[in-house]
Amino acid sequence: MKNFLLSLVLLAGVTACNQTQKDSTKALSGKMPKMVFTDTGVYDFGDITEGDTVSRNFKFKNEGEFPLIINNIQASCGCTTPEWPKKPIEPGQESSIKVLFNSQGKRGVQNKTVTVYANTDPAYSELAFRVMVNPRDSSSVKTAQ
Repeated sequence: MKNFLLSLVLLAGVTACNQTQKDSTKALSGKMPKMVFTDTGVYDFGDITEGDTVSRNFKFKNEGEFPLIINNIQASCGCTTPEWPKKPIEPGQESSIKVLFNSQGKRGVQNKTVTVYANTDPAYSELAFRVMVNPRDSSSVKTAQ
């Protein structure tokens, strides 16, 4: 009987501990850094000529209660280069991620993404853009004689 009571007390303690842990995790998740972008959806650069480079500052705000730290950013191809703040973004502070697209060797509609990894929930966000790359006018291209 003693063992049964001891088991019951231990079980109640573990259950209470697990519930407390769930409650604190839930409370913290609402306070985690939150990256909220000004631009939503796919940004459209419009038409450019092959060889041109375009850039965009994707502005965001940390709407969480803890500093936001961007750990890494990955672009969908080597033609896209992201630049991001290396210092923590404090709660309520605004910042931006600069994305450069080099159209050298590209033609037609280009749809690209940039994945931002940070200490947020969810752990990553995606930026997306499209651009129409028109071929360079053949009269402007020099040929070897």
